[in-house]
Order: sequence, then structure tokens, then C-alpha cells
Amino acid sequence: MKTIRTYNQISVKGLDRLLAAGYEVAEKTEQPDALMLRSYKMQVEDILPTVKAIGRAGAGVNNIPLEACTGRGIPVFNAPGANANAVKELVLAGMLLSSRGILQGIDYVSTLDRSLDEKAMNVLLEAEKKRFKGNELAGKTIGIIGLGAIGSKIADMALSLGMSVLGYDPAISVEAAWRLPSEVERIESISSVLARADFVTLHLPVLDATRNLINRDTLAACRPETVLLNFSRKEIVDSAAVAEALNNKVFAQYVADFPVPELIGLPGCLLMPHIGASTDEAEDNCAIMVAEQLKDFLEHGNVVNAVNFPALKMPRDNGAFRMTITNHNVPTMLGSITTVLAQANLNVIDLLNKSRGEIAYNIIDLADKPSAQVVADLQAIDGVINIRLL
Repeated sequence: MKTIRTYNQISVKGLDRLLAAGYEVAEKTEQPDALMLRSYKMQVEDILPTVKAIGRAGAGVNNIPLEACTGRGIPVFNAPGANANAVKELVLAGMLLSSRGILQGIDYVSTLDRSLDEKAMNVLLEAEKKRFKGNELAGKTIGIIGLGAIGSKIADMALSLGMSVLGYDPAISVEAAWRLPSEVERIESISSVLARADFVTLHLPVLDATRNLINRDTLAACRPETVLLNFSRKEIVDSAAVAEALNNKVFAQYVADFPVPELIGLPGCLLMPHIGASTDEAEDNCAIMVAEQLKDFLEHGNVVNAVNFPALKMPRDNGAFRMTITNHNVPTMLGSITTVLAQANLNVIDLLNKSRGEIAYNIIDLADKPSAQVVADLQAIDGVINIRLL
């Protein structure tokens, strides 16, 4: 029986996929095969020697020690796109709240004298409602920085609202490019997006290249009426630069899902308590996706949506014995592996090999089960990290 150790509260719909497959799921277990978490800040010591995989029921993995996992040959799975609709809808809410006097109007109504009769209240509201006049989204331009699963959904939504859409993503994948509506105008620089758009929304991972991507220099390109929305990660935006730019009226408003002390209460800031993916549907979708990915890896060695491993998936021949090998991505490794198998007279039925950065991963289907000596010989190859027999 395979065991999954969970951190945080994981959606029951995801856990049910594992339980139905005969897995043990527990918050405390001494020899877990895999770990499953949401926002828990994982430490290296949490990754016990038996752990073969980690699943993050969400998109970001900055709470997981990736380097340590990669060094031990442990794939870290996430759920890209599973919360895309939830974030898309909150971006829409952010645009509406920033362009109409919704919150201000609600606050005003809450202060009205309840002793007024309905006629007097109607007269008062008619006189005061002009204070809360706003602008419609139709006809405005939105710039989307990051055109992945969330960005493409926002592009669709914005087009349906009658908006013009600018898109910037220098690292867009072929799959994402196919998802993108043809009406989106591709822009070659962030500054051009900031200079042309009424709304600019960020949807990027936290990488060395994206940390503080929005800073004093990039914000200088904004127009005074620009609204900047960040439902991605707080590290992408230099908060001090945002505060300075708002105080100097470089741009109009900052709508974000990541409150930080220097922005709380600042005029022009609308801050939410990191609720972008906080819907029942998004939590279910993330947990289901990660549960299925963990099952597929633990049972068949397939890798789908791992942030530190190459994507590799091979149909399984029922008559074959499957072995997976993780190794450092250095020359001659595959030749050394197949030489050991050939010397043991093991017939390779099928083999897939792929690398990503410093890691290479192999799925090998054999006609017979390799002996303990063969496994030891493979493990003795300089550069082999781990071997699994499935």
C-alpha cells in the first residue's frame, strides 16, 4: 500500500481519488511515498528518505525546497491552470472595483440615517450618486503580462467584454500560443504594454528574471490613469516603487492579492487577502489534478506537470516490467545504462529518455524483471540518482 502524507487541508475530492486507488492518506505517517500540500512552508527535513514525489495543490511552488528535491531526484508536481478560472473572475472583480465607485458607494450607503423615509432617501441618493460615477470596461485596453493558462482566460474574457487586448510573454509555450485568441496583439516589451493599456494585469511565476520586474523604471512608462493588477505573486512587484509611484500620481491604482505594510491604507491601493484561488471549485480542481499526477508517477513512472523534471509519459505494455532511472544530465549516461542491461541479457521493449536542466529521466520497459545485481550495477553508475522498479 502506498502512503501519502498531507499538509494543510486538501480537498476531499482529490483525496478520494487516492483512497479509491487503495492509498493510505494521513497527516502523520513515518514512511510516506509522497507528500501533498498547499501553502505549508516545507523544509528539507520534512522530505523523509522514503519520499518519491511531492504534489503542490496549486500553481506556485516557492514554498518547496526545489533544489534539494531535484538533487535527490524527487519530482515536484503542481496544478497549472486548475485555479485559472477563479483567478480570472477575481481579476474581473478587481477591474470593476477600480473603475466603478462600488466600494465607495457601499460605504456611503452604510452611513445613511435609517430614520429617513424612503422618499427622502431616494432624493438624497439621486443627489449624491454622481460622486460614485465610474467608467465602463468596454472600449478600454487591457495589457496581459504572462500568457499562460490564466492569462489566456483573461484575454478571452476581456475580448468578450469589448476590450482591446495587448499581450506580452517572451517565454510563451507553443501550447499557450495555440490557446491564445488571434485578436490579442502581441507586444515586445513591458514598457510598451504599460504605456498603452488602461489596465495591466500580471500573471508570471517568481523567477530570478521576474523578481521585482515591476519597479521604478518600468512604472515610469505608465499613464496617469493606468490601473495595475497583481494576482500573480507579490515578489514580482517592488512595493516601495509602487507606493512612490502612486504618491507621485505616476499611475492611478494598484489592485493586488498580496497586502504588504507599506501599501495598506495608501490611497489608490485595493488589497485583498490572497484569495485568488480561494474557491471550492479551484481547491477541488487543484487537488484532483495533483492526486492524479502523483498516482501516475508512483504507479507508472509518468511525469506530467513537474516543475523540476522533464515531461515524460509512456503507455504501459502489460507484458513488460517497468523501471525508471533518474540521473544527472551528463554525457554517456544512457549508453552506460543500456550497456548494463545488455550485459544482463535484458531485452528493452521500450525506452524514453528526456532531460531538463541538470536532471535526466528514463522510463524503461523490459521483457523481464532485473535482478538485484543488475539494479546494484545500475546504481553504481556515476551520475545515477535513483532507480525505481514498477
